[in-house]
Amino acid sequence: MKTTIHLMRHGEVYNPDKVLYGRKPGFRLSSLGQEMASAAANAFVAGEHDLALVVASPLLRAQQTALPTALAFDLPVTADSRLVEAGNLFEGADIAANRWQLAYPSNWARYRNPFAPSWGEPYTQIVKRMSAVIADTLEVAKGREALLVSHQLPIWTVRSWVEGWSLAHLPFQRECSLASVTSLIFEDDTLVGCYYWEPAGHLLSKAADMVPGTSAAQLPQ
Repeated sequence: MKTTIHLMRHGEVYNPDKVLYGRKPGFRLSSLGQEMASAAANAFVAGEHDLALVVASPLLRAQQTALPTALAFDLPVTADSRLVEAGNLFEGADIAANRWQLAYPSNWARYRNPFAPSWGEPYTQIVKRMSAVIADTLEVAKGREALLVSHQLPIWTVRSWVEGWSLAHLPFQRECSLASVTSLIFEDDTLVGCYYWEPAGHLLSKAADMVPGTSAAQLPQ
């Protein structure tokens, strides 16, 4: 019995102050992010996917990203806190606007163990909660498909885990662009495949919020 679980990253966020928003509430999709969410929904419909449920992180940007696909398949959006963004001690700082603050001596203690990482939620904890929600979803969606909308680091950590890669990594190594999908294929309860695709790839060159990570699309200059 084949079951596919799609892990989708949210679309672009309206973030004019360039803060590391993390788990902070209220950060919504930009107008481009809404286009990305709609493009993903269209791709799932055009591909004749058989979605049995749509589940999203409780954060607003993930809920907004999930909604167009849920509406297209006449499904509700269920919230699951296990899909939330990874915790980060730099949350709320305007990192993108001033990356030099990462080198401030006051932050050095946070870098004592980059393999954990010591500045945020441990990778092993991310794997534990994400694998748990995937396992629960597999039971519900048996023989069909499911969409889980989450965030870049949790999705990349899961992909690294299933691919046998090191969980510790540099942020620019993440192949998990805005509104991208990492699909896990199961035969019964056994994972047999993993593939990555970008249903909103044609919109990525317009995005201001592209980093960290890589994409098949051209980055804005």
